[in-house]
Amino acid sequence: METKETVLVTGGSGFIASYCIIALLNQGFNVKATLRSLKKADLVTQMLKEGGVRSVDGLSFAEADLRNESSWEKAVEGCQYVIHVASPTPQTEAKTEDDFVIPAKNGVLFVMRAAKKAGVKRVVLTSAFGAIGMGTVKTTPYTEEDWTVLNNTVFPYQKSKTISEKAAWDFIKNEGDGIELAVVNPTGVLGPVLSDDFSHSIQNIKLMLNGGMKACPKLISGYVDVRDVADLHVKAMTLPQASGQRFIAVAGEGLSLLDIAKVLRKNLGEKAADVPRRELPNWLINLLAIFNPKLKAVKPYLGMIKQASSQKAITRLGWKPRSTEEAIVATAISLIKFGIIK
Repeated sequence: METKETVLVTGGSGFIASYCIIALLNQGFNVKATLRSLKKADLVTQMLKEGGVRSVDGLSFAEADLRNESSWEKAVEGCQYVIHVASPTPQTEAKTEDDFVIPAKNGVLFVMRAAKKAGVKRVVLTSAFGAIGMGTVKTTPYTEEDWTVLNNTVFPYQKSKTISEKAAWDFIKNEGDGIELAVVNPTGVLGPVLSDDFSHSIQNIKLMLNGGMKACPKLISGYVDVRDVADLHVKAMTLPQASGQRFIAVAGEGLSLLDIAKVLRKNLGEKAADVPRRELPNWLINLLAIFNPKLKAVKPYLGMIKQASSQKAITRLGWKPRSTEEAIVATAISLIKFGIIK
């Protein structure tokens, strides 16, 4: 009987990571998940069961931290693959640009070095659309050929994703020696939440449902369901043609926040009673941003239309994402179910 291969998934309690673990366990892999503290292990196991994992027999945990290089060598021992998801997210306590960029970049290099030393076959890095489509304006959809141009319009989180992804490719080029890399660049991630730790994009749906967003800023971007993001990570890990490639994860055309609001009203009836019905003009947001730090963060994106293409993942890897509408509705239903929306 062949022994099952083991995959290290970093940042195991995170939204994307937990769905990667579910997909891997359900496909028969052993998974070692890293956590900053093993105290979270029971919570993660609970989340995985909530997400439909059939058995957690092949699951183990290791303690590792993006700020501590030696913790990664021990974590990656005995693993054939690594899915590196852990990175400071927009919700972290990070205050300065360096708080995002340094742990993200160092974390990637710590993991790559440890993976090479342990004889790992392939690393799949979770990057972001933030490493592809920021700092530039394009009328055609962004593709994997595009890179964010680091100028003063690029937020620290997007900067950290760009710099850390480039560091991974540089590592492969200069000292890779036999280790392969594939990268997944998701757009806004939606989908069923498993706990109160979820992606940045879901905050907007939460705000709409609980009446915290009275009108929508004019923002258009691409979205994708977290279950499809996990599926793309597994394909990027296992398929030979994924080696050395980046893959954008997006489901169809970009949507505005008002489009999302309409989907919620259409599918949720009275549960969507507080969802906004109109868009705010840009001039008003610019004015209100003087007094409101949350709106100030939105300002650089106003009127921005970021379309992206996932043609490469679809044609090369046979990836089939579900519709954005399905992802939005699943997100909303899960927020209600968990009591996150009263």
